[in-house]
Amino acid sequence: MAEDGDPPNAGPTRQKLVETKQRWAREGRGLTGAAAPPARRRLPPGQHEVATLPVLDLGTHPTVSTELWSLTVAGCGARPLKWDWSDLLAQPAAEVTADIHCVTTWTIYGTRWAGVSTRHLLALAQPRPEARFVMLKSYDGYSTNLPLDRFAAEGALIAHTFDGRPLPREHGGPVRLVVPDLYFWKSAKWLRAITFMEKDSPGYWELRGYHDEGDPWREERYR
Repeated sequence: MAEDGDPPNAGPTRQKLVETKQRWAREGRGLTGAAAPPARRRLPPGQHEVATLPVLDLGTHPTVSTELWSLTVAGCGARPLKWDWSDLLAQPAAEVTADIHCVTTWTIYGTRWAGVSTRHLLALAQPRPEARFVMLKSYDGYSTNLPLDRFAAEGALIAHTFDGRPLPREHGGPVRLVVPDLYFWKSAKWLRAITFMEKDSPGYWELRGYHDEGDPWREERYR
């Protein structure tokens, strides 16, 4: 039987990856204890700079065409939304240039993204004031949770463009979440659903020892 969040065809590659990353959580891989406010430095504790954006996932790259892609938004009294590709492109465009930090210790400076701001989506969906958390779900069976205020942070995007080009499949295309303020596992690839919640609920990696919030400046890598 597949683990929670795993599609039925999850195989040995995914199992090995999961076991490795769960071991990292148990061992506290990358933790330095030297957390510092972001105003004091550009590189968060325990990180190293890389030149190109690495490809990290659960071992599956789903093929989702723009003709078939859709995004469902619901939960906690929100006005239900369902966007297809044309609906997404009809929204006001937003762009952000941001440093991206991964829990596996790499950081890449100055990445460029374009799409729709999460604040715009919230203005349309209007979840109840009790909504405090968000669950993101992906076409590959992945999920991740984050606080609503992090989802609504300045610079957070529902992104369809990377470095001026359509978002590549290996980086989550056609659409992914981008939340630069958190470790990048919180920026779900191949995004298909957003659910607002009153109470927090763990996603894929959070169930496997990773932090519920994931702030790189506080070294919130693991529970």
